[in-house]
Amino acid sequence: MSMTPEQAQWFAQTFTQLVNNVDIAIRGKERVVRLALTCLLSEGHLLLEDNPGTGKTQLAKAIANTVKGSHNRIQFTPDLLPSDVTGVTIYDQRTQQFSFHQGPIFATIVLADEINRASPKTQSALLEVMEEGRITVDGVGHDVGSPFMVIATQNPIEQAGTYRLPEAQLDRFLMKTSLGYPDHETTVELFSQAETRDRSSTVSPVISAQAVAQMAGLGAKVHVDPAILAYVSRLAEETRRHPHISLGLSVRGGLAYIRCAKVWAASQGRDHVTPDDIKDLAHPVLCHRLMLSDEAQFTGVEITRVIDELLADVAAPAQRLS
Repeated sequence: MSMTPEQAQWFAQTFTQLVNNVDIAIRGKERVVRLALTCLLSEGHLLLEDNPGTGKTQLAKAIANTVKGSHNRIQFTPDLLPSDVTGVTIYDQRTQQFSFHQGPIFATIVLADEINRASPKTQSALLEVMEEGRITVDGVGHDVGSPFMVIATQNPIEQAGTYRLPEAQLDRFLMKTSLGYPDHETTVELFSQAETRDRSSTVSPVISAQAVAQMAGLGAKVHVDPAILAYVSRLAEETRRHPHISLGLSVRGGLAYIRCAKVWAASQGRDHVTPDDIKDLAHPVLCHRLMLSDEAQFTGVEITRVIDELLADVAAPAQRLS
């Protein structure tokens, strides 16, 4: 059953309330907030590549407070172990039984700060939980609950002692974006409230976790015309043929693209996806999934320019097929 216009209108109104609420902590970054919330309602994960001190932790905490959820922050370091993320099984001498002690991954919103500083073994500990929403410790599975989203960060200015995320793990992130610095007026406003050390603490809940699950279910019902599906398929095929790209969009990436576009359309009060939705999301969905060839990197080609070329070369559908 497809989403009704009335449901689409309720979805858009609620989504706007969420955006405005998060904006209390993250000023002047409406698009990034919309992308992050779209990621949450698409049951995906977000990768932020940004400089220190731009509000990444504030964003994660503000979203958690908005949806009445929990928040944990994991500072990734070279000596961090997988068990430091997932949790451990400990023997209790009083009961003479083993009990599982949850790690920080058990939260609504998990901020994985500077994820590329941890070893590949620790990075891989996130793979199962990001894909399946559960972890396995000593052969026993543990669900992390729903809603659940990982917001991972990377520092683009310091690469010494870091471990590049493998392509298989990058593909687990639904989107990649950055907050960036606020404009002049917003910066002055923030400076005038310097006594407030944690702006996210002033964010009150707007909806419950159950309502988030309801919105995610509604978003999945947004209609996608076969012409749009063919459009995304042609874009994926072109990424695999482009001379500057050595690794194109996978089928998993294409499926994530469609799920994301559905929620993006619903957030604007529509019960169907348009070509503009696909174009609006192209950069955050594709930029970390496409790998430039060695020659393209050597000559200074930027992935953003390649994505713009793809959108210009592949004609968007002009009419529906159904």
